[in-house]
Amino acid sequence: MRIAMQEPSDKSLVELRDVLLETYAVNDAMNQHLLAHIDPRAWRGELPTTTNHGRSEGHRTIAAIFAHLHNSRLVWLRNNAPHLRCPARLDARRCTIKQAASAHKKSAAQCLRMLTDALSTNSDRKVTKFSRGWLRPWPAGATMFAYMFSHEAHHRGQILMLAHQLGYRIPATTASGIWDWDKLWKVQGFVTRPR
Repeated sequence: MRIAMQEPSDKSLVELRDVLLETYAVNDAMNQHLLAHIDPRAWRGELPTTTNHGRSEGHRTIAAIFAHLHNSRLVWLRNNAPHLRCPARLDARRCTIKQAASAHKKSAAQCLRMLTDALSTNSDRKVTKFSRGWLRPWPAGATMFAYMFSHEAHHRGQILMLAHQLGYRIPATTASGIWDWDKLWKVQGFVTRPR
């Protein structure tokens, strides 16, 4: 399906870029919100394993999901913005909630720098492709942002579900904090609200 679109003005393109960058910054605020409200007993909790034709199939812990999110960011940075310094990897078996929060803050800042360059119209930008590591690269741009944001949103849903299944449900009023975008925008210090 082809969508007929009107040519956007330079002003609207700049605003769209700024909104995408703000949204990615808020993305980490959502992760930080969850990290601040995860019951420590759920951090390494595991669901009973299931068997598939006699083989045990393990499940990721909440700690492993947060480590995966951070370590995926590092892959994106190494593949697409090698000029940016990568923070250290997280070890899913050993990291604490506090270490995960600190690591996420660092990798989010570097990913935001990468996206700022990728969404730039400068002819000398350094980030021109988006390689996820195993598939054919895409041109850097809005699709790169969408993939990165969707990946994290998917895993946030898993984290909420896993905490609930382990018996450490995050209260609805707390969990809804990841949807309070007006507040998250303020927490990030943006002078505008979502637009």
